[in-house]
Amino acid sequence: MEERSLRVVGTDRTFFNKLTSTLTKLLIPTQIGINGMRISIKRNALMKAFELTKNDEKDAEQKYEDAYTAYLETLDKYVLDTIYKKVKNNTATKEESNALSQYYGIVQLKKSEYVEYKYRKQKYLLDLDKETIMTSGKPKLIEKYREFYISKQDALYKGILKNYSIKLADNTNVYDSAKEWIYIKIFETLEDYIKNIIPLKLNNPKFEKVAKEYEKYEKFTVGKLDAKDNIEKNMILLGISRNIFTHSLPLVVAEQCYMKLLKDARTLVQDTKIAAKREKTYTMLLNLIEDYNIRLLSTKVYWDNPKEREEFKEFYEKYKTIEKLKETDFIEYVKQKEILFIKNDMKKIEKEKTDYTQLIKYFKRKLVDYGVMKEIKDYKTINHKYIKKKELANV
Repeated sequence: MEERSLRVVGTDRTFFNKLTSTLTKLLIPTQIGINGMRISIKRNALMKAFELTKNDEKDAEQKYEDAYTAYLETLDKYVLDTIYKKVKNNTATKEESNALSQYYGIVQLKKSEYVEYKYRKQKYLLDLDKETIMTSGKPKLIEKYREFYISKQDALYKGILKNYSIKLADNTNVYDSAKEWIYIKIFETLEDYIKNIIPLKLNNPKFEKVAKEYEKYEKFTVGKLDAKDNIEKNMILLGISRNIFTHSLPLVVAEQCYMKLLKDARTLVQDTKIAAKREKTYTMLLNLIEDYNIRLLSTKVYWDNPKEREEFKEFYEKYKTIEKLKETDFIEYVKQKEILFIKNDMKKIEKEKTDYTQLIKYFKRKLVDYGVMKEIKDYKTINHKYIKKKELANV
């Protein structure tokens, strides 16, 4: 698509500039009408081409791509010829000003992140026209456009996530703190998709499982979220991604994202001083440990480290045995599962570079309470010169 400069040039308040400004304001409504007509024509051609692709007609895909390109070019022209001029002449609404600001942000990606720019500009232009169509009061047009919109947005979101995955993938499943911004972008993109696209799909029987996960996500769309809430929300986003973006956000990348969340959750448990809040954060960590192990690692086929694979197999067998208690003795089931998760996580954090000394103490205190570990009291030698510090030992 043709690019044009969006630099706003300051104007001197000369007679000529005043006259030009006045004429521009008078011409803007006409320009809106012309561009609106062009968009409508290109959109109709696109809808017809999209329908042809369903019937596998000859050259249908090429016709569809040509129609799609022409449609986007017309939308782009609308932004530059209409919204830009209205903002420049101080006649734009707040929504139009925000729309142009978003456009600037996307265009700035072109030099540094061209692949992301390419996908996000298309997404932006489609969203811009979608708002017009959804308020048009034309049910047939809305239904036709909805189908096209979902199909195209699916492809765009997959492209964006695949681009992030390539940046993260380095033949390792180790969380890399140097790439923190990529993790943030992945979670933001997942939330954007779940917030804007999933609601359009919920009536589809294929999305019954996703619909249940979406209900969990909705609880985090109201009110101000704290650090614990954000981790829980991102855990749900990752869970949904395992059903929708299995190729564009492959397992090795999803695993790194889980590791980022686990690191954040462990640190939060360790740093939280208020007992009640710490307990809630601890419960969230246990849920995350289960989600990571059962939703992700249990589906992992290729392991770089055979020892880790054997350790997980041992863990998973114990987990399945504990699951059998769920129907017969729920209290014991909850207790044994918590003990299993604590022991498993303690083994993992001992290998981490982060100092989890306080978290390990907290875990051990839990195990003492469950009778899994015993506490060795302080004592002195006979000559009262040596004091052994309190420590915890396996029962």
